[in-house]
Amino acid sequence: MPVVPFSLFEPSSFAHYMDLPSLPPHRHLRLNFLTEFLRSSITFDYVSVGGLKLAGFEFGNARSIDSSMPPLMLEQYFERDLGKSDPLVPAGLLGRRAITETEASDEFGISNDVLALTRQFGVMNRTLFPVGTDESIYGCVIFTREQPFTSDEKQFLSFVSTPLHAALTKPIMDRYASQHLEITPGELLCLQLASRGYTSEEIAVESRYEIRTVDSYIRSVTKKLDASNRVEAVAEAIRRGLIA
Repeated sequence: MPVVPFSLFEPSSFAHYMDLPSLPPHRHLRLNFLTEFLRSSITFDYVSVGGLKLAGFEFGNARSIDSSMPPLMLEQYFERDLGKSDPLVPAGLLGRRAITETEASDEFGISNDVLALTRQFGVMNRTLFPVGTDESIYGCVIFTREQPFTSDEKQFLSFVSTPLHAALTKPIMDRYASQHLEITPGELLCLQLASRGYTSEEIAVESRYEIRTVDSYIRSVTKKLDASNRVEAVAEAIRRGLIA
C-alpha cells in the first residue's frame, strides 16, 4: 500500500475522503510548524505519529500513521508486514515508558528484517513514546536520530509526545471522529451546551428539545465516548476536538 503525501493542516487534503476508512492509513508527514518548532529544541531526523483514540484505529492496527520517514522504507515495511516482527510494537503496547529499539529487541527479540530495512534507509535509533490513558495505549510517537537520545532528551520528548500526538491527529479527529462514532447533531449540540455548564432543563430551552430527549442524547453520547458521566463526556469530547 503506497504512503500518500499528506498535509494535515490543509483542509483541502481531506476533500476526496468522505470518511475515516477511506482515508489512506499510511501518510507521509509533510513539513509543518509543530515538528519544526520541536526540532529547534531537540534535533531529530524523523518523527512518526501512530494511532487514534478510536476503536479499530489504535496503535498496533497500522490504520493511521503519519510519518516523515522515507516513504519507500515505509511502503516496504507495510508490504512485508514487518509490524508483526518489530519489537517496538509489543514494547509500545505495554506503555510502561519510552523505549528504544535496542531495549525492545533485548526484551522481545531482535528482528533482522526490520533492522536491515531501517539501516538501509538511514533510520537510526528509533525511540518510541507511548500515548494513552491509565487503561490503554491508543497511540505512539517515534523519534529517530543517528546519535542516541540522552536521558534528558528522552525525558523532554516524553513530556511533549502526548500533546504532539493530540495536535497532529486533531485535524483527522475533527474531520471524522463524530462521523466514525456515529454521534448525531442533536447529541453534539446537547454536549456542546452541557460544556457551558447548562442543566438538562437549560439545554432543553436552548435547543428546543424535550428534557427527556436531552437526557437521552446525553446518555447516548456519553456511552459512545466511553465516558462514565456527563462531565467525563464533555472532557473527552473537548480532548477529541469534537466541541470547543
